[in-house]
Amino acid sequence: MRADTAGCAFAILALLAAPGPAGAQVPPSAAERAAYTGLFAAAERGEATAIERLASSGQPIDVRDGHGRTPLHVAAYARQRDAMRALVRAGADPNAVDRDRYDIVTIAAVADDVATLATALEIGCSAANVTSPYDGTALIAAAHLGHDEVVRVLIRAGAPLDHVNNLGWTAVIESIVLGDGGARHQSTLQALVDAGANLNIADRAGTTPLALARSRNYRAMVEILTKAGAR
Repeated sequence: MRADTAGCAFAILALLAAPGPAGAQVPPSAAERAAYTGLFAAAERGEATAIERLASSGQPIDVRDGHGRTPLHVAAYARQRDAMRALVRAGADPNAVDRDRYDIVTIAAVADDVATLATALEIGCSAANVTSPYDGTALIAAAHLGHDEVVRVLIRAGAPLDHVNNLGWTAVIESIVLGDGGARHQSTLQALVDAGANLNIADRAGTTPLALARSRNYRAMVEILTKAGAR
């Protein structure tokens, strides 16, 4: 691996592991959940009827908590799918982003939560949204984590296959440089290949996905890429 590519990979892994604003996503803490009232409490508990009552009483449906989360974000983190539907029926923005620019599709994708992801897409959140401090997409986040079934759902929902984030990486690259080369990352890469992702978009150092896989001795990924005609 080239030194600049390795340094970038280790830096982003450190950020993703860090707590608080520097990290990836920040779900509501136990203290926040205990302090929630109104729509936030109803969203966290999955109380769809209470959501309808509170919304009809005039409570702002896209109110924000201290981290910029809406009740819809809170419901997605809590996997309260009926609450998610109730909030959008009451007028919540399905594509709202929190302070760190995460939407409910990306929240579900990172959680490897296919059921909540399906609900997020059903109620109008777009798989094409550019999210996170890294100007990425839910597909890139899922590819990084090897959430292969999530990747397939996002592809079917029209997620952009070749989006390049502000690290200079596509979903294909992240499945390699932030993956472990194991079965789920192989399956993720195969899904991207089958969907027609561009396999020759290089990173900022000019290193292609095939070269990145070879440098890590990810033989199965090298085979996938080679069979697909990657250079």
